[in-house]
Amino acid sequence: MKTLRRISKNRAFAHVRVLAAVLFVLAAAALVFLAASPPAAAQRTARPQPLTPTFSKAVAFDVSPALRDLPRAARPLVFDPNKIVEVRPERGGSEGPQAHGVKPYSADGVLQLFNPAPTIPAPLLTFEGMSNQDNFNIFGFRVNPPDPNGEVGRNNFVEMINLVYAVYDKAGNLLAGPIDTGSLWAGFAIPDCTDPSGDPVVLYDKFEDRWLLSQFTTSGLSDPTKPFWNCVAVSTTSDPTGTYFRYAFETTSDGVFYFPDYPKYGVWRNSYILTTREFGPTVEYGIGVYALERGRMLEGDPNARAVKFFLDGNAPGMLPLVGDGLLPADVDGNTKPPKDAPAPIIGTQDDNASYGAAFDALNIWELSITWQAHPVASIALKTQLPVASFDSIYPCGLFPGQTSRDCLPQPGVAPTANNLLDILSYRQRPTFRLAYRNFGTYESLVTNQSVEAMPSVAGVRWYEIRRTGGTYSVYQQGTYAPGDGVHRWMGSVAMDKRGDIALGYSVVNGTDVFPGIRYTGRLSGDPLGQMTLGEGTIINGSGIQRTSNSRWGDYTDLTVDPTDDCTFWYVNEYYTLAGQNSSTAGWQTRIGSFKLPGCR
Repeated sequence: MKTLRRISKNRAFAHVRVLAAVLFVLAAAALVFLAASPPAAAQRTARPQPLTPTFSKAVAFDVSPALRDLPRAARPLVFDPNKIVEVRPERGGSEGPQAHGVKPYSADGVLQLFNPAPTIPAPLLTFEGMSNQDNFNIFGFRVNPPDPNGEVGRNNFVEMINLVYAVYDKAGNLLAGPIDTGSLWAGFAIPDCTDPSGDPVVLYDKFEDRWLLSQFTTSGLSDPTKPFWNCVAVSTTSDPTGTYFRYAFETTSDGVFYFPDYPKYGVWRNSYILTTREFGPTVEYGIGVYALERGRMLEGDPNARAVKFFLDGNAPGMLPLVGDGLLPADVDGNTKPPKDAPAPIIGTQDDNASYGAAFDALNIWELSITWQAHPVASIALKTQLPVASFDSIYPCGLFPGQTSRDCLPQPGVAPTANNLLDILSYRQRPTFRLAYRNFGTYESLVTNQSVEAMPSVAGVRWYEIRRTGGTYSVYQQGTYAPGDGVHRWMGSVAMDKRGDIALGYSVVNGTDVFPGIRYTGRLSGDPLGQMTLGEGTIINGSGIQRTSNSRWGDYTDLTVDPTDDCTFWYVNEYYTLAGQNSSTAGWQTRIGSFKLPGCR
């Protein structure tokens, strides 16, 4: 991974930012929450050339043993147990402020400076998820970042992190695991799938009461003669501890072996949609958009097909349109998308970043796929929706010895390189998930991204996007950073059946807030652009991260219980003092559930 040095390291910059903060607070009183989309005339849309689909079939298929009976693969100790292995170091892209020099703070146009008196209900349940101790127990080493994600189903919660997974009942009792992610593919025809490679994602397909577990392969990073695969397992029944149909889909395009970094999945009507951030062996870079043939995968058909589009980041004008990643829509609720409706795939762009964006916007692509004897697929940039101004370029790595990932301070320690946390906002992409609902007269999508909400204060920008009659608009947007000096970032957002919105995120500050997990929300009839219910706590941290890298996340996951379509389930990471002090423990994850008032 290329490391870029900051152009300016002058401490006087900090004083400039303080002055900017004072001026900003004075100006903030004049800001009005911008809830509606700009008029259609303002929606300038670039038109990339038509993209060609590449169709393929799964290169391998079988049926696994029952997950509950899987033997644990023997893993030789190949790393110093006192060191932390960085899972999938990110390659290329915008590496924070160093990529373009220090730029002045750009005021946030929809900042929520107040925090209402809490009326948000307390959690219904919280319990410990997996931790870095599980990695140490299985592999003999620890990893960073954890990439915590998990999904709730009718009877279970399934959690996947780097590099293990587990199945719980909905009371928090452990039913299976922790098991290393590679063991799920033990004995599979593609041996690379048996490696615990990282970036796992779990989905629950509520329409069929089935589970999807995934990871990519990485051995091609050290052997340029090998391709890469997306390894995807779909449960044969509703029991996530049972057997799985196992598939491998190759990611090669036009003879180039592309590494499918940062995969994100979504359930759509006829497909499982997958987006990746892809790198070739030299300068190749772009976004991979895949549709996997959902119907055949649910049936265990070995001939399940895939279609891929490669959105070339090196093509003229394409980089700001794809940035560092796009998110596929993931259906919540009991109503499927309209028949033949294209699947929305959304990215974000910041005119203060280094990719050449002319304005702050959401870039909305649409993917269409018809699975038939001769399948037909297309993808196109549908529109660009200008949004209220935001600044994704946080002032990281300000002083000597710090890197572009050294961003957010922690209590009780000097802000040195090993004591700061990565905000990851400088990646030009929204944060998992892009949650979709069909309300009949309109379709709604919610997503979020980390931003510099105020000078040197992290906040969460969230959006509700609506599609009505095929036309998109930003129905509402806001930046949650209620002026208390606490950093809020690495969020995930979702909507219940009434249109209420919940937002979960990480918190920290440099004085008394240790890395922990909180949430907020709003009801559907509340003033647009505001989180009106105050803040709840999944768990307060009591320790800090002190590692050789500052990575945090890289994502979290908020999902909605299909049994009532009201209860939110959230998983994120945090630290305890014991985890901070232990040579083998480190970060932990916590799973919590909660409802917003009035939803039953």
